[in-house]
Amino acid sequence: MGKERSSGYSIDTKCQIVDKDLADRWGAVSFPIYQSATFAHHGLGGSTGYDYTRMQNPTRQQLESVVADLENGIDALAYSSGMAAVANVMELFKPGDHIIVDEDLYGGSIRLFEEINKKNGLEFTVANLSRENVLDYIRDNTKAVYLETPTNPMMNVTDIEKLSKQVHQKGLILIVDNTFLSPYFQNPLDLGADIVIHSGTKFLGGHHDTIGGFVVVKDEKIDERLRLIYKTVGAGLSPFDSWLILRGIRTLSVRLERAQENAIKLAEYLKNKEHVTRVIYPGLPDHPGYEIMKKQARGFGAMLTFEVDSAEFAKQILDNVELIYFAESLGGTETLITYPITQTHAEVPKSLLDKNGITDRVLRLSVGIEGIEDLKAEFDRVFEIAAR
Repeated sequence: MGKERSSGYSIDTKCQIVDKDLADRWGAVSFPIYQSATFAHHGLGGSTGYDYTRMQNPTRQQLESVVADLENGIDALAYSSGMAAVANVMELFKPGDHIIVDEDLYGGSIRLFEEINKKNGLEFTVANLSRENVLDYIRDNTKAVYLETPTNPMMNVTDIEKLSKQVHQKGLILIVDNTFLSPYFQNPLDLGADIVIHSGTKFLGGHHDTIGGFVVVKDEKIDERLRLIYKTVGAGLSPFDSWLILRGIRTLSVRLERAQENAIKLAEYLKNKEHVTRVIYPGLPDHPGYEIMKKQARGFGAMLTFEVDSAEFAKQILDNVELIYFAESLGGTETLITYPITQTHAEVPKSLLDKNGITDRVLRLSVGIEGIEDLKAEFDRVFEIAAR
Protein backbone atom coordinates (compact mmCIF):
# COMPACT_ATOMS: atom_id res chain seq x y z
CA MET A 1 0.00 0.00 0.00
CA GLY A 2 1.29 3.44 -0.86
CA LYS A 3 2.02 5.63 2.12
CA GLU A 4 -0.09 8.69 2.91
CA ARG A 5 2.60 11.35 2.92
CA SER A 6 0.79 14.67 3.48
CA SER A 7 4.08 16.43 2.94
CA GLY A 8 2.72 19.97 2.87
CA TYR A 9 4.95 20.76 -0.12
CA SER A 10 3.70 22.41 -3.29
CA ILE A 11 2.64 20.07 -6.08
CA ASP A 12 5.75 21.06 -8.04
CA THR A 13 7.96 19.84 -5.20
CA LYS A 14 5.91 16.69 -4.62
CA CYS A 15 6.88 15.58 -8.13
CA GLN A 16 10.56 15.55 -7.12
CA ILE A 17 10.51 13.67 -3.80
CA VAL A 18 12.21 10.28 -3.53
CA ASP A 19 11.20 8.09 -0.58
CA LYS A 20 14.60 7.41 0.94
CA ASP A 21 13.26 4.52 3.00
CA LEU A 22 12.64 2.62 -0.24
CA ALA A 23 15.73 3.79 -2.11
CA ASP A 24 19.06 2.00 -1.94
CA ARG A 25 21.87 2.54 0.55
CA TRP A 26 24.04 4.33 -2.01
CA GLY A 27 21.68 7.29 -2.07
CA ALA A 28 20.44 7.09 -5.65
CA VAL A 29 18.69 10.31 -6.66
CA SER A 30 16.87 8.47 -9.46
CA PHE A 31 14.83 5.82 -7.72
CA PRO A 32 16.19 2.31 -8.48
CA ILE A 33 14.43 -0.21 -10.68
CA TYR A 34 13.88 -3.34 -8.62
CA GLN A 35 13.61 -5.68 -11.59
CA SER A 36 12.87 -8.78 -9.56
CA ALA A 37 9.86 -11.08 -9.79
CA THR A 38 10.33 -12.46 -6.28
CA PHE A 39 12.04 -11.48 -3.01
CA ALA A 40 13.91 -13.71 -0.58
CA HIS A 41 12.87 -14.11 3.05
CA HIS A 42 15.40 -13.93 5.85
CA GLY A 43 13.71 -16.92 7.45
CA LEU A 44 10.28 -18.21 8.45
CA GLY A 45 8.18 -15.16 9.15
CA GLY A 46 11.04 -12.95 7.99
CA SER A 47 9.56 -11.21 4.95
CA THR A 48 11.15 -7.93 3.93
CA GLY A 49 7.67 -6.62 3.16
CA TYR A 50 8.02 -7.70 -0.46
CA ASP A 51 7.25 -11.24 -1.52
CA TYR A 52 6.24 -11.24 -5.19
CA THR A 53 6.09 -8.38 -7.67
CA ARG A 54 2.51 -9.18 -8.72
CA MET A 55 1.51 -8.03 -5.22
CA GLN A 56 4.07 -5.28 -4.65
CA ASN A 57 7.46 -4.04 -5.72
CA PRO A 58 9.59 -1.21 -4.26
CA THR A 59 9.75 0.75 -7.53
CA ARG A 60 6.00 0.50 -8.04
CA GLN A 61 5.38 1.41 -4.40
CA GLN A 62 7.45 4.55 -4.81
CA LEU A 63 5.36 5.50 -7.84
CA GLU A 64 2.10 4.74 -6.05
CA SER A 65 3.20 6.84 -3.10
CA VAL A 66 3.99 9.80 -5.36
CA VAL A 67 0.67 9.58 -7.25
CA ALA A 68 -1.33 9.22 -4.03
CA ASP A 69 0.41 12.32 -2.71
CA LEU A 70 -0.27 14.29 -5.89
CA GLU A 71 -3.99 13.43 -5.71
CA ASN A 72 -4.24 13.82 -1.91
CA GLY A 73 -5.40 10.21 -1.50
CA ILE A 74 -4.56 7.56 1.08
CA ASP A 75 -3.38 5.12 -1.58
CA ALA A 76 -2.80 4.75 -5.31
CA LEU A 77 -2.67 1.52 -7.27
CA ALA A 78 -0.54 1.36 -10.43
CA TYR A 79 -1.86 -0.80 -13.28
CA SER A 80 -0.52 -2.09 -16.57
CA SER A 81 -2.77 0.33 -18.48
CA GLY A 82 -5.50 2.90 -17.97
CA MET A 83 -8.06 0.37 -19.16
CA ALA A 84 -6.79 -2.18 -16.61
CA ALA A 85 -7.41 0.47 -13.96
CA VAL A 86 -10.99 1.05 -15.14
CA ALA A 87 -11.62 -2.70 -15.42
CA ASN A 88 -10.44 -3.29 -11.85
CA VAL A 89 -12.67 -0.52 -10.51
CA MET A 90 -15.64 -2.19 -12.21
CA GLU A 91 -14.83 -5.33 -10.20
CA LEU A 92 -16.04 -3.48 -7.11
CA PHE A 93 -19.57 -4.13 -8.35
CA LYS A 94 -21.66 -7.30 -8.63
CA PRO A 95 -24.22 -8.54 -11.17
CA GLY A 96 -27.38 -6.47 -10.99
CA ASP A 97 -25.64 -3.28 -9.88
CA HIS A 98 -26.46 -0.14 -11.84
CA ILE A 99 -23.94 2.56 -12.77
CA ILE A 100 -24.66 5.97 -14.29
CA VAL A 101 -21.96 7.01 -16.78
CA ASP A 102 -21.41 10.21 -18.69
CA GLU A 103 -22.41 10.01 -22.33
CA ASP A 104 -19.14 11.55 -23.57
CA LEU A 105 -16.31 9.23 -22.52
CA TYR A 106 -13.18 7.72 -24.00
CA GLY A 107 -14.30 5.05 -26.46
CA GLY A 108 -12.28 2.34 -24.71
CA SER A 109 -14.26 2.88 -21.51
CA ILE A 110 -17.54 2.68 -23.41
CA ARG A 111 -16.35 -0.55 -25.09
CA LEU A 112 -15.46 -2.05 -21.70
CA PHE A 113 -18.88 -1.23 -20.28
CA GLU A 114 -20.73 -2.51 -23.34
CA GLU A 115 -18.72 -5.61 -24.25
CA ILE A 116 -17.41 -6.87 -20.90
CA ASN A 117 -19.23 -5.41 -17.91
CA LYS A 118 -22.76 -5.80 -19.32
CA LYS A 119 -21.98 -9.44 -20.11
CA ASN A 120 -21.03 -9.85 -16.45
CA GLY A 121 -24.35 -8.47 -15.24
CA LEU A 122 -23.71 -4.77 -14.64
CA GLU A 123 -26.31 -2.29 -15.83
CA PHE A 124 -25.50 1.14 -17.27
CA THR A 125 -27.41 4.32 -17.96
CA VAL A 126 -25.90 7.08 -20.06
CA ALA A 127 -26.50 10.73 -19.14
CA ASN A 128 -25.04 14.13 -19.92
CA LEU A 129 -23.71 14.85 -16.44
CA SER A 130 -22.60 18.36 -17.37
CA ARG A 131 -26.18 19.40 -18.14
CA GLU A 132 -28.65 16.86 -16.76
CA ASN A 133 -29.72 16.17 -13.17
CA VAL A 134 -28.15 12.90 -12.04
CA LEU A 135 -30.97 12.36 -9.55
CA ASP A 136 -33.34 11.71 -12.44
CA TYR A 137 -31.35 8.59 -13.35
CA ILE A 138 -30.84 6.98 -9.94
CA ARG A 139 -32.54 3.62 -9.32
CA ASP A 140 -32.81 1.39 -6.27
CA ASN A 141 -29.86 -0.66 -7.55
CA THR A 142 -27.65 2.28 -8.52
CA LYS A 143 -24.22 2.04 -6.90
CA ALA A 144 -21.99 4.59 -8.62
CA VAL A 145 -21.61 7.49 -11.02
CA TYR A 146 -18.70 7.56 -13.48
CA LEU A 147 -17.48 10.54 -15.47
CA GLU A 148 -14.64 12.44 -17.06
CA THR A 149 -14.30 16.19 -16.73
CA PRO A 150 -13.38 17.63 -19.15
CA THR A 151 -14.77 14.85 -21.32
CA ASN A 152 -13.08 13.10 -24.22
CA PRO A 153 -13.32 14.50 -26.87
CA MET A 154 -16.03 17.17 -26.55
CA MET A 155 -14.57 18.87 -23.47
CA ASN A 156 -17.78 19.01 -21.42
CA VAL A 157 -17.19 20.20 -17.86
CA THR A 158 -19.08 18.88 -14.84
CA ASP A 159 -19.19 20.51 -11.41
CA ILE A 160 -17.58 17.73 -9.33
CA GLU A 161 -18.39 19.22 -5.94
CA LYS A 162 -22.06 19.70 -6.78
CA LEU A 163 -22.33 16.23 -8.29
CA SER A 164 -20.59 14.60 -5.34
CA LYS A 165 -23.12 16.06 -2.91
CA GLN A 166 -26.01 14.70 -4.96
CA VAL A 167 -24.36 11.30 -5.31
CA HIS A 168 -23.48 10.97 -1.64
CA GLN A 169 -27.00 11.93 -0.54
CA LYS A 170 -28.09 8.70 -2.20
CA GLY A 171 -25.26 6.62 -0.75
CA LEU A 172 -23.47 6.18 -4.08
CA ILE A 173 -19.79 6.49 -4.94
CA LEU A 174 -18.39 8.98 -7.43
CA ILE A 175 -15.66 7.87 -9.85
CA VAL A 176 -13.80 10.55 -11.82
CA ASP A 177 -11.36 9.97 -14.66
CA ASN A 178 -8.89 12.83 -14.25
CA THR A 179 -6.62 11.97 -17.19
CA PHE A 180 -7.20 15.13 -19.22
CA LEU A 181 -6.11 17.52 -16.44
CA SER A 182 -3.79 15.34 -14.34
CA PRO A 183 -3.34 15.96 -10.61
CA TYR A 184 -1.29 19.03 -11.48
CA PHE A 185 -4.41 20.94 -12.51
CA GLN A 186 -7.27 19.15 -10.71
CA ASN A 187 -7.79 17.01 -7.59
CA PRO A 188 -11.26 15.39 -7.70
CA LEU A 189 -10.86 13.73 -4.28
CA ASP A 190 -10.69 17.19 -2.71
CA LEU A 191 -13.97 18.03 -4.47
CA GLY A 192 -15.84 15.00 -3.15
CA ALA A 193 -14.97 12.17 -5.54
CA ASP A 194 -14.38 8.75 -3.98
CA ILE A 195 -12.17 7.24 -6.69
CA VAL A 196 -9.91 8.94 -9.22
CA ILE A 197 -8.66 7.16 -12.33
CA HIS A 198 -5.75 8.09 -14.59
CA SER A 199 -4.28 6.77 -17.75
CA GLY A 200 -0.66 7.10 -16.66
CA THR A 201 0.30 6.71 -20.30
CA LYS A 202 -0.73 10.30 -20.82
CA PHE A 203 0.40 13.38 -18.87
CA LEU A 204 1.88 11.52 -15.91
CA GLY A 205 4.24 9.51 -18.11
CA GLY A 206 4.42 12.36 -20.55
CA HIS A 207 6.74 10.95 -23.22
CA HIS A 208 4.72 8.33 -25.17
CA ASP A 209 7.19 5.63 -24.12
CA THR A 210 5.16 3.54 -21.71
CA ILE A 211 1.60 2.49 -20.81
CA GLY A 212 0.13 2.53 -17.33
CA GLY A 213 -2.92 3.37 -15.26
CA PHE A 214 -3.79 4.50 -11.73
CA VAL A 215 -6.63 4.34 -9.25
CA VAL A 216 -6.44 6.72 -6.28
CA VAL A 217 -8.73 6.43 -3.27
CA LYS A 218 -9.46 8.12 0.04
CA ASP A 219 -11.53 5.39 1.75
CA GLU A 220 -9.78 2.49 3.49
CA LYS A 221 -12.55 -0.06 2.80
CA ILE A 222 -12.54 0.70 -0.93
CA ASP A 223 -8.76 0.54 -0.87
CA GLU A 224 -8.69 -2.87 0.83
CA ARG A 225 -11.12 -4.29 -1.71
CA LEU A 226 -9.18 -2.88 -4.66
CA ARG A 227 -5.90 -4.22 -3.27
CA LEU A 228 -7.44 -7.70 -3.08
CA ILE A 229 -8.68 -7.44 -6.68
CA TYR A 230 -5.32 -6.03 -7.75
CA LYS A 231 -3.18 -8.89 -6.49
CA THR A 232 -5.73 -11.48 -7.59
CA VAL A 233 -6.08 -10.50 -11.25
CA GLY A 234 -2.42 -9.55 -11.68
CA ALA A 235 -2.74 -6.24 -13.50
CA GLY A 236 0.06 -4.43 -11.67
CA LEU A 237 2.51 -2.17 -13.49
CA SER A 238 5.98 -3.59 -14.15
CA PRO A 239 9.03 -2.19 -12.29
CA PHE A 240 10.58 -0.69 -15.44
CA ASP A 241 7.35 0.97 -16.55
CA SER A 242 6.90 2.26 -12.99
CA TRP A 243 10.32 3.87 -13.22
CA LEU A 244 9.51 5.46 -16.59
CA ILE A 245 6.38 7.09 -15.17
CA LEU A 246 8.31 8.20 -12.06
CA ARG A 247 10.77 9.89 -14.40
CA GLY A 248 7.93 11.51 -16.34
CA ILE A 249 6.30 12.90 -13.20
CA ARG A 250 9.47 14.82 -12.38
CA THR A 251 8.75 17.18 -15.28
CA LEU A 252 4.95 17.17 -14.95
CA SER A 253 4.65 20.77 -13.80
CA VAL A 254 6.93 22.34 -16.40
CA ARG A 255 5.49 20.24 -19.23
CA LEU A 256 1.90 21.07 -18.38
CA GLU A 257 2.52 24.77 -17.86
CA ARG A 258 4.15 25.04 -21.29
CA ALA A 259 1.60 22.81 -23.02
CA GLN A 260 -1.29 24.78 -21.50
CA GLU A 261 0.28 28.04 -22.59
CA ASN A 262 0.47 26.69 -26.13
CA ALA A 263 -3.09 25.31 -25.98
CA ILE A 264 -4.56 28.67 -25.01
CA LYS A 265 -2.74 30.41 -27.87
CA LEU A 266 -3.69 27.70 -30.37
CA ALA A 267 -7.34 27.85 -29.33
CA GLU A 268 -7.41 31.60 -29.96
CA TYR A 269 -5.55 31.13 -33.22
CA LEU A 270 -7.89 28.41 -34.51
CA LYS A 271 -10.97 30.46 -33.64
CA ASN A 272 -9.92 32.95 -36.28
CA LYS A 273 -9.03 30.45 -39.01
CA GLU A 274 -11.18 30.17 -42.10
CA HIS A 275 -12.83 26.71 -42.37
CA VAL A 276 -12.87 26.25 -38.56
CA THR A 277 -16.49 26.24 -37.44
CA ARG A 278 -15.96 25.61 -33.71
CA VAL A 279 -13.15 25.48 -31.13
CA ILE A 280 -13.88 23.69 -27.86
CA TYR A 281 -11.42 24.52 -25.10
CA PRO A 282 -12.46 25.11 -21.47
CA GLY A 283 -9.94 27.94 -21.17
CA LEU A 284 -11.96 30.08 -23.58
CA PRO A 285 -14.38 32.39 -21.74
CA ASP A 286 -17.22 31.39 -24.09
CA HIS A 287 -16.93 27.72 -23.07
CA PRO A 288 -20.01 26.80 -20.94
CA GLY A 289 -17.76 25.18 -18.34
CA TYR A 290 -15.29 28.06 -18.06
CA GLU A 291 -16.47 29.33 -14.67
CA ILE A 292 -16.69 25.81 -13.23
CA MET A 293 -13.13 25.14 -14.36
CA LYS A 294 -11.94 28.33 -12.67
CA LYS A 295 -13.61 27.15 -9.47
CA GLN A 296 -12.51 23.51 -9.35
CA ALA A 297 -9.20 23.39 -11.25
CA ARG A 298 -5.89 25.22 -11.22
CA GLY A 299 -5.70 25.35 -15.00
CA PHE A 300 -7.48 24.45 -18.22
CA GLY A 301 -5.15 21.79 -19.56
CA ALA A 302 -3.58 21.06 -22.92
CA MET A 303 -6.46 19.32 -24.72
CA LEU A 304 -8.69 21.02 -27.26
CA THR A 305 -11.14 19.93 -29.92
CA PHE A 306 -12.00 21.77 -33.08
CA GLU A 307 -14.42 21.29 -35.96
CA VAL A 308 -13.90 22.16 -39.61
CA ASP A 309 -16.46 22.76 -42.33
CA SER A 310 -16.11 19.45 -44.20
CA ALA A 311 -14.89 15.89 -43.81
CA GLU A 312 -12.61 16.39 -46.81
CA PHE A 313 -10.95 19.38 -45.14
CA ALA A 314 -10.36 17.30 -42.01
CA LYS A 315 -8.86 14.51 -44.14
CA GLN A 316 -6.51 16.95 -45.84
CA ILE A 317 -5.27 18.19 -42.47
CA LEU A 318 -4.57 14.64 -41.31
CA ASP A 319 -2.84 13.71 -44.58
CA ASN A 320 -0.49 16.68 -44.55
CA VAL A 321 0.68 17.31 -40.97
CA GLU A 322 4.43 16.96 -40.49
CA LEU A 323 5.53 18.67 -37.27
CA ILE A 324 2.29 17.51 -35.63
CA TYR A 325 1.81 13.75 -35.42
CA PHE A 326 -1.43 12.11 -36.60
CA ALA A 327 -1.67 9.58 -33.79
CA GLU A 328 -3.82 8.30 -30.96
CA SER A 329 -3.05 9.02 -27.32
CA LEU A 330 -2.29 12.35 -25.67
CA GLY A 331 -0.29 14.04 -22.95
CA GLY A 332 3.23 13.85 -24.36
CA THR A 333 5.74 16.52 -25.24
CA GLU A 334 4.77 16.29 -28.92
CA THR A 335 1.56 17.73 -30.32
CA LEU A 336 -0.76 14.97 -31.54
CA ILE A 337 -3.85 15.30 -33.71
CA THR A 338 -6.49 12.58 -33.45
CA TYR A 339 -9.57 11.77 -35.52
CA PRO A 340 -12.00 10.47 -32.88
CA ILE A 341 -14.54 9.00 -35.28
CA THR A 342 -12.01 6.48 -36.67
CA GLN A 343 -9.60 6.23 -33.73
CA THR A 344 -10.51 6.74 -30.08
CA HIS A 345 -14.27 6.45 -30.65
CA ALA A 346 -14.42 4.07 -33.62
CA GLU A 347 -16.54 1.50 -31.77
CA VAL A 348 -18.94 3.93 -30.10
CA PRO A 349 -22.53 3.52 -31.39
CA LYS A 350 -23.36 6.03 -34.11
CA SER A 351 -26.42 7.24 -32.20
CA LEU A 352 -24.20 8.27 -29.28
CA LEU A 353 -21.61 9.83 -31.58
CA ASP A 354 -24.33 11.89 -33.25
CA LYS A 355 -25.78 12.95 -29.90
CA ASN A 356 -22.39 14.12 -28.70
CA GLY A 357 -21.55 15.89 -31.95
CA ILE A 358 -18.60 13.63 -32.77
CA THR A 359 -18.66 13.77 -36.56
CA ASP A 360 -16.20 13.30 -39.42
CA ARG A 361 -15.45 17.02 -39.15
CA VAL A 362 -14.17 16.88 -35.55
CA LEU A 363 -10.46 16.77 -34.69
CA ARG A 364 -8.82 16.50 -31.26
CA LEU A 365 -5.49 18.09 -30.34
CA SER A 366 -3.15 17.14 -27.53
CA VAL A 367 -0.96 20.21 -27.49
CA GLY A 368 2.73 19.70 -26.82
CA ILE A 369 5.62 21.92 -25.81
CA GLU A 370 6.98 22.91 -29.22
CA GLY A 371 7.46 26.56 -30.12
CA ILE A 372 4.03 28.12 -30.55
CA GLU A 373 5.01 29.97 -33.71
CA ASP A 374 6.12 26.68 -35.25
CA LEU A 375 2.74 25.11 -34.41
CA LYS A 376 0.90 28.05 -35.94
CA ALA A 377 3.07 27.85 -39.05
CA GLU A 378 2.25 24.15 -39.32
CA PHE A 379 -1.46 24.91 -39.31
CA ASP A 380 -1.02 27.77 -41.75
CA ARG A 381 0.73 25.42 -44.17
CA VAL A 382 -1.73 22.55 -43.72
CA PHE A 383 -4.80 24.77 -44.01
CA GLU A 384 -3.44 26.29 -47.19
CA ILE A 385 -3.00 22.79 -48.69
CA ALA A 386 -6.46 21.70 -47.51
CA ALA A 387 -8.12 24.77 -49.03
CA ARG A 388 -6.78 24.14 -52.56
